This record gives sequence, C-alpha cells and structure tokens, in this order.
Amino acid sequence: MTSEHSAHSDAYSAFTAGLDFSLDEFQSRACTAIDADHSVLVAAPTGAGKTIVAEYAIHVAMRQANAKVFYTAPMKALSNQKFTELTERYGADSVGLLTGDTNINPRARIVVMTTEVLRNMLYADSDLLPNLAFVVLDEVHYLADRFRGAVWEEVIIHLPEKVRLISLSATVSNAEEFGDWIQTVRGDTEVIVSEDRPVPLDQHVMIQGDLVELFAGGGAADRVNPELVRLAKYGGRAPTSKRDRHIRQRGRGVHRIRREEVVRLLDGHQLLPAIYFIFSRAGCDGAVEQVLRSGLRLTDKDERMLIREFAEERCRNIPDRDRSILGYWSWLDALQRGVAAHHAGMLPVFKEVVEELYRRRLLRVVFATETLSLGINMPARTVVLEKLEKFNGESRVRITPGEYTQLTGRAGRRGIDVEGHSVICWQDGLEPGAVGSLASKRSYPLTSSFRPTYNMAVNLIAQFGRIRTREILESSFAQFQADRAVLSLARTVREQEESLEGYAESMACDRGDFADYARLRRELTDLERKSTHVQSMSRAKRDKRQKRVSELQKRMRQHPCHGCPDRESHARWAERWWRLRRETDQLKRQIASRTNAVAAVFDRVTDVLSELDYVRADPDGEPTLTDDGHVLSRVYGERDLLVSECLRNGLWDQLDGASLAAMVSCLLFEPKRESSEYAQQYLPRGPFRKALTETTQVWMVLDDLEERHRLNRSEPPSTGLAPAIHMWARGEELDRVLVEADLSAGDFVRWCRQIIDLLDQISGIAAPEISTTSRSAIDAVRRGIVAYASV
Repeated sequence: MTSEHSAHSDAYSAFTAGLDFSLDEFQSRACTAIDADHSVLVAAPTGAGKTIVAEYAIHVAMRQANAKVFYTAPMKALSNQKFTELTERYGADSVGLLTGDTNINPRARIVVMTTEVLRNMLYADSDLLPNLAFVVLDEVHYLADRFRGAVWEEVIIHLPEKVRLISLSATVSNAEEFGDWIQTVRGDTEVIVSEDRPVPLDQHVMIQGDLVELFAGGGAADRVNPELVRLAKYGGRAPTSKRDRHIRQRGRGVHRIRREEVVRLLDGHQLLPAIYFIFSRAGCDGAVEQVLRSGLRLTDKDERMLIREFAEERCRNIPDRDRSILGYWSWLDALQRGVAAHHAGMLPVFKEVVEELYRRRLLRVVFATETLSLGINMPARTVVLEKLEKFNGESRVRITPGEYTQLTGRAGRRGIDVEGHSVICWQDGLEPGAVGSLASKRSYPLTSSFRPTYNMAVNLIAQFGRIRTREILESSFAQFQADRAVLSLARTVREQEESLEGYAESMACDRGDFADYARLRRELTDLERKSTHVQSMSRAKRDKRQKRVSELQKRMRQHPCHGCPDRESHARWAERWWRLRRETDQLKRQIASRTNAVAAVFDRVTDVLSELDYVRADPDGEPTLTDDGHVLSRVYGERDLLVSECLRNGLWDQLDGASLAAMVSCLLFEPKRESSEYAQQYLPRGPFRKALTETTQVWMVLDDLEERHRLNRSEPPSTGLAPAIHMWARGEELDRVLVEADLSAGDFVRWCRQIIDLLDQISGIAAPEISTTSRSAIDAVRRGIVAYASV
C-alpha cells in the first residue's frame, strides 16, 4: 500500500468515525474511488445520501495543505442552503459563496457556487482555479435542461485535467452511458449506481375518503390492488342494484376529497409531515387559504411561538407597508398553524423561512409546485400528488415515470421513518393500471441539450483555435450520444445491406437486368396511382403524362425480363428490395446529419461571427478575436450577440439608469403566451423609445442572419416588463409596481435579479459612460424586496 493510499485510508477512518451511522455500500464504494484518485459519478434516489460522497471529498481536501473544493449547484437556493450547512461544519473562514449576486469569501478553501459561475471562471482563466482538487457537480442531471444544460457539459470538458469530479445525479436509466462519456473526456471515472431507496416507499391512492394500497402484496410494484380496481369502477362500492349501476353510468364518479380533509386524514394516520404537490402556484396558495378557513391547526402553543420568533427575525428588514402588500400577516398565520405554500412566485426570504421551519419539523404540510422536488433538502414522511398531469407551457400532459420518481423521492426521512408514503388523490378518468404503470417504472434517461453559443464560440476560439475547438465540441456528451446512435444506425445499415444483397440474388433473372425492369414497373405504377387527380391537370400535363405512360408500357413489353415465366416471383423480391433500399438510404442520411453535428453548428456560428467581424482570420487563416469579440466573450446568456451589437453601436449610450434597466428587461423578459406587449405610448419616454426601436432593428438583422446560416432563431425583445422596471428603478412604491408588472413578488424579484446580473456584465465591458450608468441602474433596481438578503 502506497503512503498516499494509506493517508486516504486514514482520511476514510477519520471521516466515518465522525458519523453516527454506517455508510451504505454505494457510499463506501464512492469513497474508495476517491481514495484511488478517481472521479466518481453517483446516481441514486433522492434522499439516499449522495451528498455524503461530496462531504468525503471535502474532508479529503481539507486534510491537504492548500487543496480547494468548488461545490456547484444548479440553483441559488441550493447554493445558499449548502453554504449555510458547510459554514456550520467548517467555519465562516473556510467557506465562500459565489452566486452572481452574492460574493462572500471567494478565496476560501471551500467555495459554493452556481454552475454558471464556475463556467465563467473557466473561460476567464480565474486566479481562483489554482490548487483546485475537487469539483462537486450536484444535481448533474440538470445537464438535460434545454435552457441551461450546456453549462454542465462546458464545465466537465474544460476543467483542468488534474481536477477530480464528484458528479451527483438522480437515478437515471443511462447512468453508465453518461459515465462512459465522463471517462472519455476526463479519464479514470467510477460509475456507481444505486436504485435502493434508503427508506421503502409505501404507495397509496386516496379514494372515497380512505387510503387504499396501490399495489397488492404489501406494496410490491408488480400487481395493482384488485380492491382499488373495484372502487375505481363502482365509485367506492360494488354495484348491488340496477339503480347503482344506472347512477354510475350517468357519470356520478368517485367523490373528490377536499384538501383540508386530506390533511386531516393524513394527520389521523400519523402520516405528517407531508409535501402536497399541486402543479399550480394559485392552487398552492388556494390550498393554504382553504386550510385556514377550515380552522385546522397542526401545532401546539410552544411551536407557534418558535415559528413566529423565527419568521419575524428573518423578515425584520421588510417595512410594514411592504408586509401588507406581500401578504405577510396571512402567511405568518398559516405558518403558525403548521401550513405553508412553496413556489417560485413567493418572495425568496418567505420560501427560505418555509424550508427552514420544515426542516426543524415545525411545519406539518407544505403545498408545493414541482420545483420543490429539485434538490432542496426537505424530506417528508408523506408525499401527496393531487393530480398526475401538469401544464407544460403549451398543454396539460401526464407526468412521466421519471418525474413521479423525483416527486415521491421526498417521502421517507432517513433515520426517522421506517417507511415513506406516497398518496395519489383519485380523480374520475384515471385508470388503475395506468397509475400502477407510472408508479412502477423507473425510466429517466439523461439526454444532452448541448449546443454551441456565440459566447462559447469566441471563448473557445480565443483559447484553442478553430480546429482544436471542433475537436473539443466533438467530445461533448451531445456528440457522444449522437455517435452512439450512429453506431446503432450503422449496424442496422450493414444488416440491411446484407438483406439487400439477398433480395438482389432472389430477383435476379437470367434473361436480363430485372432491377431495371422493376424500376420501369414502379414508375408506371406510381403514374397510374396518380390517375385519380388527372381531372385537375391541365390538358398539356395530361397529354405529357399519357405520353410517358405509353412510353413505359412499350419499354416494359420490349424488356427481355417481360417474358420470363418467373417474372412475378422476381417482381415480389424486387418490391422488397426497393422498399428496403429506400429505408436504408434514409438511415444513411440520418447518419450523415448526426456525424460531427455539434461541430457543424459551431462552424455556422463562427460564420455569423466572421460576417459581423467578431472573428477575423489571421495571415495563416486561423480565426482570432477582434476587440468586439473579446467584449462578446464576457457576455453570458441567451442574448449575448444582441447585447454586444447594441453596445458596439452605441444604441444605449443616451439612456439613464432607469431606462437602461428597462431596456435590459426587454432582452430578458419572457412573457406568458396570453400576455400582450405594451403599446408605444405606455413605454418610458425620452431616449428609451428610440433606443428600443434601434435595438429591435438590430435583432431583425441578426434574426435574418441566423436564418440564412440555419441557426436557431430568437424571440424579439419583449416590452412586457419595461414600464414596471422603469417605475421601480425611479423609486416607485412596491404596490404600484407589482400591479403594473402583473407579477407575484417572487417573480418580480427573480426578473430583477436577472436584470442586475446582465447590468453587472455590461458594467464590466462597456465604455466608461455606460459602465457608470449600469452601476447606477444596479443600485436603483437592488432596493426594497429585491435587496432583502437571502443568506
């Protein structure tokens, strides 16, 4: 045993000695892989204890002299939560936080950050990177997110080779494939998959005011409970009479239980605390109101006092005027009864109070949207699903088995519960078999959403040049998956080519070329099939068609194969050959489109950048960045090129701080489908309107350019939030601004923080005047509820 391995073994012994539980087999395997100086990918169910592996990596790093650890999370809420936990363990001096709008102790040994922050550091070759030993990618399955997923691939590809990755993922069905890719781009990587829930899940359906097991045989996911099938069929009782059957046929279905009744029933069965998933913000708020109106109280006097003291302490900076606008008093009343909502429309500090009170076991029920299932540490005894469908932005769709697994993963608190419980609220139209199938599958594939962006292209060209960049992009998970698909397609093509050879032999005719004869037959058949449309043709077209038919008939009669006694047998084989040939050619086209697909998009992106003079060829023909290209390299986000074009053309130079903030909102805001844009007269006056017109014209030019180069086009700038942001930045009161914005407080804060982030980028790259304006805009937006601390 080497001295290094011995030291790691000592680290393992010291780490496990500090735990009050034994490590599971998958956790122990992952720690051993870290001792062996390998990267690890750990895929395990929610609540299984994946973060223990990350904690061990931090433990190992802290035993070394100068080693550093970056802990990345996909959301600021998760970063804040992890920062708090690590600070409690290692002390404030050892832990830092970087989330774009928060910068705390960035030179600490352990730094928690969002994944985007790390990506930006890699492109900027940050001076925080030396001595980096481990990077933890928590919730790495976010790589599949179509808007942000590419960031995870960029980080994995560009991290220094010596840095070891600790990748933590929900259970995905293709973890081995993902691990194979990490192995390809980063070297020694151990893939560790666990599908065992640490706390077994008992699955129920709430029907006719009672809980019924979903599966027969003690919860084993193999056969739907016959009692559930009977209840679903007859509305909770067997049809004992013609009248019963008649009532059922008239559509009088299963009674739908009220939300407060559900909570009372769970409380009576000792199944609280619970997370009650409702796929609607308004539904979550409405559920809290219903519970309040019912008079239900789930806490005792001492708990109510603790809840009030904690909430008032965390919200002490909110002025009384704003508290009324934000619904603070009804929110506090619900908290004291042990009930709360949790969704993206809430003020961040309200959500954080809910999360902390729930972790302290002072809240009994949280009505939440599905965002709560994404990594936040809030385990429950029971998870309730009010419906099995949700609105995806376009239509109502059934949740997937992967989403069901993610949602119910919250059920069962390790070390507290013997078993977790999931409860599906029955509704008419559900089929027990379909529900059982949903709850028993564990299919959750990880699919890359990677695509080259303008910012990515200029950063890669600056560091590696065009040829090396194409090689890097070809090493992306997107191309890895495409290549694997190509391998499968190529195998199919080879098999079909062999079949084609066999078909060709079977249709061979000793009198001549039967393939040529079959081609004539096929063309004639196609023309005859189109004869039904002959009346709609012009006379000239009909004459031309008839002439071709006569010509084909003559050539067929003259063909040597026409008189073959086995002609029809040969023809049947020829028809199979033609069908398979067409299918094989289509597969070949698919292969051609997938091979080097990512690099091909990069080439088109680079062509756009060259046309706009962000990239220019040097004397050797190698692309290099212009001054404008270097500016673009520091603009991150969907609108990177549009922002750069507006800055270099001076379109925003005459704007004041409030108008610049409003302009930035036009580039970021994504309105709901039914919302309308503001007419010109309602927009901020002065230079803003001229700047908006010019910005929109630049967008139109870029849109045409992208269409010409076969790139994904973007949406036009949206003015939907501009008046409200302008009012807010000019100091208007919160109530008027929220009415103008037609947004919840939480959504308004979220958009403001995105605006601040882009303004901060502009302040670092723009000319001095507009840089100063950007900083004043940041100060104007970051006030009131936007400034309330989250950490």
